[in-house]
Amino acid sequence: MLWKKGVGELKELIEKREVKPSEVVESFLKRFEDTEEKVKAYITPLYEKALEEAKKLDDKSPRGKLFGIPVAIKDNILIKGEKTTCASKILENFVAPYDATVIERLKRENALFVGKTNMDEFAMGSSTEYSAFFPTRNPWDRDRVPGGSSGGSAATVAVMSAPASLGSDTGGSIRQPASFCGVIGIKPTYGRVSRYGLVAFASSLDQIGVFARRTEDVALLLEVISGHDSRDSTSAEVPVPNYAEEMKKDIKGLRIGLPREFFEFNLQKEVKKAFDNFVKELEGLGCQLEEVSLPHVKYAIPAYYIIAPSEASSNLARYDGVKYGYRTPQYENLLDMYCKTRDEGFGSEVKRRIMLGTFALSAGYYDAFYLKAQKVRKLIYDDFAKAFEKVDLIAGPTTPTLPFKLGERLENPIEMYLSDVLTVPVNLAGLPGISVPIGWSDGLPVGGQLIGKPWDEATLLRVSYAWESIFKHFEKVPQI
Repeated sequence: MLWKKGVGELKELIEKREVKPSEVVESFLKRFEDTEEKVKAYITPLYEKALEEAKKLDDKSPRGKLFGIPVAIKDNILIKGEKTTCASKILENFVAPYDATVIERLKRENALFVGKTNMDEFAMGSSTEYSAFFPTRNPWDRDRVPGGSSGGSAATVAVMSAPASLGSDTGGSIRQPASFCGVIGIKPTYGRVSRYGLVAFASSLDQIGVFARRTEDVALLLEVISGHDSRDSTSAEVPVPNYAEEMKKDIKGLRIGLPREFFEFNLQKEVKKAFDNFVKELEGLGCQLEEVSLPHVKYAIPAYYIIAPSEASSNLARYDGVKYGYRTPQYENLLDMYCKTRDEGFGSEVKRRIMLGTFALSAGYYDAFYLKAQKVRKLIYDDFAKAFEKVDLIAGPTTPTLPFKLGERLENPIEMYLSDVLTVPVNLAGLPGISVPIGWSDGLPVGGQLIGKPWDEATLLRVSYAWESIFKHFEKVPQI
């Protein structure tokens, strides 16, 4: 069964001419047909188009790092000629007029796109229940959420209807669903991957990253999509390492910091137990454990929920019914059209964040809220910088809890926001972070988060690669 194989294994089979790209896509299409109704990971499946493209590659010599490899794409990343809805009614029928930079780079390596995945509307949420269309379910327990906002991208890799996918991470939207779905998810350093063609939520925080079940697959895709892009002013001119080679280096002697503040949050005992075992095993592999302090991380959630909604308020002002997207069918004048379009087009969580952000930026409140939050952000960055003077990377649980049940937190936004209490500080500091599966509790996955120095994704991949050789989480298949 080809759908059980990772990107690296499929790549090798295709290069040896043992299988054709069309056979690979057909296998994942069959898996999609067997699982999709139960999981609901895709807004727009593209398997038939991918199969047509694959057949064109069948008789060609393999060219490109991802020749004939299926990849799923979060529905806030533009693919020219395909719908990009951001899981919102306001963009329900919007067709992308150009490719995002990451899509151009995947196309250059002959990757095939099998679908646009479900998400929380405009990437605002932690459960993929805020999609305007339908919630996605966790493949390990369909009564539970897959995490968010990139829940569809995580679920499709977990259920194996695609071997890899792209997501975006503004406050934990790759790492938290990776943890809940038992896969690997990496958020690169801010500026490592171009945001050109990513629909903006909070521009100083958003970053595109990768989901896969094997570290080598994450490394390969990250290498392909990384690098400077002149069309994105926040894209950095920093050389991209050969991650596939870097990840194989020994981890013996690496110093891993354990922030005492992470364990002052209300962690479920199952999460704490899995994490303790994880760091004990890393110590057995030759890593040195050292306690560090990040005194300002307790302010990360309040700071984030001023900065991110403020930027969202500005970014989402463009959806007014004038140029593109949904427009209310009945209105009396221009102002009435604006108001009704936005009221009918946006969901409750998006409206909540727009209102929060607009208030924080309003006259008389800017200094008290937005400016103060940015100062807290600098303090959090400084905490990490100080900790990294004595350690090579930092480790903690990815989320404080196991995957929660569908509907459990919809009535309590604060409880939903606290799902990201361990991931948000990483975005505020612009650092790379990866979630790796570290344990199981009653059949549910537990994730551990590794946080690196700026531009040092390679060290995170090294630890992930060493760990998976012991844990072998990728051997488990959800029973759908």
